[in-house]
Amino acid sequence: MASTKLDPIDRKILAELQADGRMTNVELAKRVGISAPPCLRRVRTLEEQGYIRGYHADVDSRALGFEVQVFAMVGLMSQAEIDLSAFEERCRDWPLVRECHMLNGEVDFVLKCAAPDLSTFQTFLTEELTAADNVASVKTSLVIRCAKDLPGVPFEVLEERLERDA
Repeated sequence: MASTKLDPIDRKILAELQADGRMTNVELAKRVGISAPPCLRRVRTLEEQGYIRGYHADVDSRALGFEVQVFAMVGLMSQAEIDLSAFEERCRDWPLVRECHMLNGEVDFVLKCAAPDLSTFQTFLTEELTAADNVASVKTSLVIRCAKDLPGVPFEVLEERLERDA
């Protein structure tokens, strides 16, 4: 388990930054109980090791005019690794596809899509997604509302597990 390489202070830093990536290093150091210079060194190390992949603003898609969110469940004709990789690469090129996850089971991929309106999504669906090489089926579900959308991982669950296993 990779997280066992991290000490409790590293995990606290990650939890705090996950909740608020804009806080100053001084504030972060205060929250995790260390001084600012070692806190900054730890953050840089966590970045270099890939635990922190980046910093992003959590934007309100509907307020920005993206009224339509859709989950698309995609079945492929072939699940050979070269075909799976080709589909993943194609998804990276589609701006409306915000997330792409390969699944096990009846569906090969689930895509989270955001579009300004239903017409834009429909055009993408019919001219891009269903027309893409190797796509056998696409089932879509329109998001009515979101009840929960949290970033990252539940650090409290990890801490409980580490305490229990210690």
